[in-house]
Amino acid sequence: MTSMPAFLDAAARHLAGRPPVRVLYTDLDGTLLGPGGALLRAPDGQPSARAAKALADAAAEGLTVVPVSGRQRRQLEQDARLMGLGDAIAEAGTAVVTDGELHYTWGACPPDLAETPHDALRGAGALEVLLARFEGDVRLYEPWWRGREGTILLHGVLDVEAANAALAEAGVGWAEVIDNGATEGWPGRAVRAYHVLPRGVGKAQAVAEDLARRGLDADAAAAIGDSPEDARMAGVVGTYFTVANGGDAAAGLLTPSAMGHGFAEAVTVLLAHAEESD
Repeated sequence: MTSMPAFLDAAARHLAGRPPVRVLYTDLDGTLLGPGGALLRAPDGQPSARAAKALADAAAEGLTVVPVSGRQRRQLEQDARLMGLGDAIAEAGTAVVTDGELHYTWGACPPDLAETPHDALRGAGALEVLLARFEGDVRLYEPWWRGREGTILLHGVLDVEAANAALAEAGVGWAEVIDNGATEGWPGRAVRAYHVLPRGVGKAQAVAEDLARRGLDADAAAAIGDSPEDARMAGVVGTYFTVANGGDAAAGLLTPSAMGHGFAEAVTVLLAHAEESD
């Protein structure tokens, strides 16, 4: 476990000589949010306003926070509104809302298969392939798979490489499975969430495109997460944080605390660096 002094020292060394961070891309479940997806819960489940205060502090100091989540787009827009946030990157980067406008990211999906990437995946049989090949080990993540536009959401225990090989063998090699981290919802089993989405799409690609739209370099951005898919964002931003509960996907700077408390620690060092840079 990283101590606070060690974290502050590592962050100071990493940020030295860099410009202030203007945008922070954050995962929600297991990162900004506490147990059960609650903003006002500490990692141990007790009431806490640390993550909410960090959001308010970021807004007050001009640090834009953009949620980057596996959640479906309509739900994420409502979540963002409740937290006072604007733009959002939903469904692992396949559905992006910028200035109130929605656009889909299609990646390697063949054109004209359907109106949304999700419908293209379903129409091509990607779901049937995975449910048949890994019967009993993976299933649709009820009810969170409903209403999706960009991905198919599964949970269970899945060998990602074997799953992608099965898709390729079935002629759906333009799709892939990504690991979105540990989750709940299957009593008695330790399970993970998985997105099925077009190749060439993901949180990292969506963040890179969002930065380009904003006219910002990577050094002007940071990201924070807890899963292997989140960790890919480290390659497109100048600073990446992993919250303490994401140790199995550690990249960049590891916060001393888990979930929303770790998010608050990341915001603290980013705002302190911005103040020192003025």
